Amino acid sequence: MNLENFTLSFSIEYVVIIMAAIILYLLYYVFTKDAGYTKNIRSVASVVEELHREIYYLKKQLDQTQQSIQNNSQRMNDEEIYQEIERSVYDMVHPLSMAIKQMQNNIESIEVEIDSRMSQLESGVKQISIPSSLHANDDEKVISLYQQGVDIETISKELHLSQPEVEFVLKINKIK
Repeated sequence: MNLENFTLSFSIEYVVIIMAAIILYLLYYVFTKDAGYTKNIRSVASVVEELHREIYYLKKQLDQTQQSIQNNSQRMNDEEIYQEIERSVYDMVHPLSMAIKQMQNNIESIEVEIDSRMSQLESGVKQISIPSSLHANDDEKVISLYQQGVDIETISKELHLSQPEVEFVLKINKIK
């Protein structure tokens, strides 16, 4: 019986050792799987937490946007609308108005310059075109003689004027 006991105890020892090894392996397997699952659960939890944070910020932005839309969409009364339109029109028209005023000032200065030059030209033309030998008395004599029927050639000889001077006096006075 001893041998039988020894073999039986030896077999039981092997069975216990094998079962202990299997239990240890199962514990190791469960521990490693548990660690893997725990790692996966933590990563899923962090992703869920990040998503929750993003949803919170999106809700916050949505609330702010809605509030902004509500603030901007409040109806303005007619007076406020009129004032806003008036401000907008003034902002658009003011530069044009200033430019037109500047143009008016420029035109006025050009007109003054033109008037000055015209008067200089007129005085220059009068000095050139009116013969120096003609005087007011000569004009009256030319007109008087011409109205009496004296011809231009005779008038020019009698008053010591050239024929073009006599014709000029008659044309200026709109007689001929």
